[in-house]
Amino acid sequence: MTSKTANVNEILKNAQKEGDLSVQSLQVLTGQIDIGAQIQAGLGIAPEDVQASEVVLVTMMVDDSGSIRFSSNAQVVRDGHNLVMESLKASKQKEGILAHTRYLNGHVLYPYRKLDEAVAMDTHNYDPNGGTPLYDQAVVLLGTVLTKWKEFQDCGVPCRTITLIISDGADEHSRGGPQQVKTLAQDMLRKEVHIIAAMGIDDKKTDFHGVFKDMGIRDEWILTPGNSPSEVRKAFQVFSQSAVRASQNAASFSKTALGGFGA
Repeated sequence: MTSKTANVNEILKNAQKEGDLSVQSLQVLTGQIDIGAQIQAGLGIAPEDVQASEVVLVTMMVDDSGSIRFSSNAQVVRDGHNLVMESLKASKQKEGILAHTRYLNGHVLYPYRKLDEAVAMDTHNYDPNGGTPLYDQAVVLLGTVLTKWKEFQDCGVPCRTITLIISDGADEHSRGGPQQVKTLAQDMLRKEVHIIAAMGIDDKKTDFHGVFKDMGIRDEWILTPGNSPSEVRKAFQVFSQSAVRASQNAASFSKTALGGFGA
């Protein structure tokens, strides 16, 4: 059963009224007519259909731009996503973890659902050939995380979130800029129940630390692997370990959030 066609804008307006979202972030998320529909596409399972006393949302936005294919990294990216899911499935807390993966060009691989229903990435559902609307889609991604988190909060279920943004190039096709993403990220990180991480796969020209910091992502949560399959694979392993560690309990989450990938 999927999340009721909850009015995304109403959920976000309530979040602003209750101090979970600034007026500026609300404007970012409701100022364009298509954002609400894109967020709705990722919400997935309804909170009342999750039998867990607390929930962790693990969300990934995977780059599906053509440069991933040109760099021969499509398979290692597929493997990396699948590694994260398999690692979480092996954790003791798996029953309380929901996953959602969408691609950088807007395709939803699967909305929030239980781990055993997560879809593995393969050659049929991942063929990177799009552009790089990094800022616009990061807004959609964080808006989706925030809306889903708020749904659980409103149902009295403690919820924490772990999000990974993956790109192998700088933004090229967004209507908005990094400041919109930063506004959202800063609001979320003030709550101390969200981890927002980013992986910038080296393209020999992009300063990913600068790009992601401009988006409000903390330096300790930025990975910048080289372009070889072994380096990309290692970066996914690092994120996977952090996600598993953070999902254990509230204390582990707080410690991991503070320490970043080095925790």
